[in-house]
Amino acid sequence: MVQAPPAYKEVGNWKPAQPNDQNLGGTWWTIFQDPLLDSLELQVNVSNQNLKAADAQFQQARAVLRYNRAAYYPTVTAGPSATRTRVSNNRPTLSPTFDGVTYNDFVLPFDFSYQADVWGQVRRTVESYREQAQASAADLATVNLSMHADVAMDYFQARSLDAEEQLLKSTVTQYEQALKLTESRFKGGTASEVEVQQAKTQLRTVQASAIDVGVLRAQYEHAVAILIGTPPAEFSLPPLPLTAPPPPIPAGLPSELLERRPDIAAAERRVAAANAQIGVAKSAYYPVINLGASGGFESATITTLLTGPSGLWSVGGSAVMTVFDVGRRRALTDQARAAYDNQVAVYRQNVLTGFQQVEDNLAAVRILEDEAKVQAEAVVAAQRSLELSIKRYKGGVTSYLEVITAQNAALTDEVTAVNILGRRMANTVLLIQALGGGWDRSSLPDRPECCGKLVSNNSN
Repeated sequence: MVQAPPAYKEVGNWKPAQPNDQNLGGTWWTIFQDPLLDSLELQVNVSNQNLKAADAQFQQARAVLRYNRAAYYPTVTAGPSATRTRVSNNRPTLSPTFDGVTYNDFVLPFDFSYQADVWGQVRRTVESYREQAQASAADLATVNLSMHADVAMDYFQARSLDAEEQLLKSTVTQYEQALKLTESRFKGGTASEVEVQQAKTQLRTVQASAIDVGVLRAQYEHAVAILIGTPPAEFSLPPLPLTAPPPPIPAGLPSELLERRPDIAAAERRVAAANAQIGVAKSAYYPVINLGASGGFESATITTLLTGPSGLWSVGGSAVMTVFDVGRRRALTDQARAAYDNQVAVYRQNVLTGFQQVEDNLAAVRILEDEAKVQAEAVVAAQRSLELSIKRYKGGVTSYLEVITAQNAALTDEVTAVNILGRRMANTVLLIQALGGGWDRSSLPDRPECCGKLVSNNSN
């Protein structure tokens, strides 16, 4: 229904994944080679409440499918009864033989009813609910992928803040040394008190920034705790500064995205379910054929209840057809067609959104990699400038203002470099999520009503 482009626009120097390339797989987070992240991701499958809710919805969809599938088979009911009756002597005369008589009546009836699926109403209904159950299975995979991606995102954001805090604390140490130097020069009469206060202001500002990092860092730690189903008070994420760049991700071909995104698979299954509902609506134009039979035993004494002479039976059939309904059936058919058109549009939009998300994150990963290289050069230059400024200040060639300017520039460049690395990790996770996280449509259960396995992103 949707034409896939031959290649991603933002792929840059990337190449399509080959069989020997590193595969994302179900446990895609292992490509980051981070044992702590691996342990956190495994807890998501066990304790994440959003995932449990999605699983319950899938089980509900399976149960609804089984309920409707039962219409393929006849319904048999039994209603045994036992009564003891005395006939009034003063009743209106119907048969004097029974006046004042007391008798027992034991009945063991069985009723058989079956709606013949001549026009495919039951078949199309079951087909619709089977597709909906598969869509629910894909929804479960989508939630699974989202929860795992959220853990990785929050984890790397926390590690990025750890790196920033480490940088700020290291800068505090440098600024403390600069303050001591300025105070020494002030005591020696070669520096003014203004320069001492400037150095102290720089120091306190960076100390405050280092403390402020803890606010956001705590929030990410709490977010990870909730995602793994643990109260924040019982969870602690040890500081681990982010240093390594993200691994390369095999992007594959655009057409593969239609097979690897569970949300796209869910939308496609809902299109199929809506198509089946059109068939259900059309069947209303034809008669409903019901077959019925009843049988059993009836006797005045329980000892002869199951004997041949006590048997009774009847069989029959009926056909009911709507002759005139003022356009009701046509309206239902139009409604089903409109619902189908709606699902087709939703499916196509999901595909387009999927392509956009991949392109966005491919571009972000590629551009941020180039930016990181340039920023690294800026950090080196800023550090060299700071060294020269301090040397000039010690030699009395320049004022402390030049040192402050160089310090600000160096710190800003270093913080920017740390933030770029954090953004690269975040966009890499988002790219993996946009690519489906290693999921594929083969994970969908063919017969979810009987033996379909639960779909999860780490089931491959």
